[in-house]
Amino acid sequence: MRPLSGKECCVLELLAERGELYGLELVGASGGALKRGTVYVTLARMEEKGLVRGALEQGAAPHPGLPRRLYRPTALGLRLLDAHRAFASALAAPIKGRA
Repeated sequence: MRPLSGKECCVLELLAERGELYGLELVGASGGALKRGTVYVTLARMEEKGLVRGALEQGAAPHPGLPRRLYRPTALGLRLLDAHRAFASALAAPIKGRA
């Protein structure tokens, strides 16, 4: 599996912190890191990789129109996020014996 892209990492971070979210919630919560035009492409790619799982929201929608698709991280997605965090932390740590 390839390393996480910046957008994929952002999506997984948000889903791990906040639980199930739909695409536009991810855009809003990302502080500008995710855009409306790319979030659903990113989510579809991540779903194909097995990093997130999407499902139509259950019950009566709080608004008229089509039901929204809620996304949540999979176990694989969370493991990859943990590995990404560990790698980033190791890169940021000073090397022992060097100033």
